[in-house]
Amino acid sequence: MEQSDLIDKRLTDLEIKASFTEDLVEDLNQLIVRQQQQIDMLIREVLQLRQQPGDAGQGGFHSLRDELPPHY
Repeated sequence: MEQSDLIDKRLTDLEIKASFTEDLVEDLNQLIVRQQQQIDMLIREVLQLRQQPGDAGQGGFHSLRDELPPHY
């Protein structure tokens, strides 16, 4: 092979790799956007749950230990 053929092949290989890399970066960006949307939704849900009154008129967090039967 001539030197110019080797250079052309290397250039083609680099262009292919760059194309795959661009596709991967775009896929990762879309994934990050979806994850951020899920995080935002979860934050809104947590804020709503914090604003809801508790079972016995108590506000705030309660532990599952509070619901254990008396024999524990």
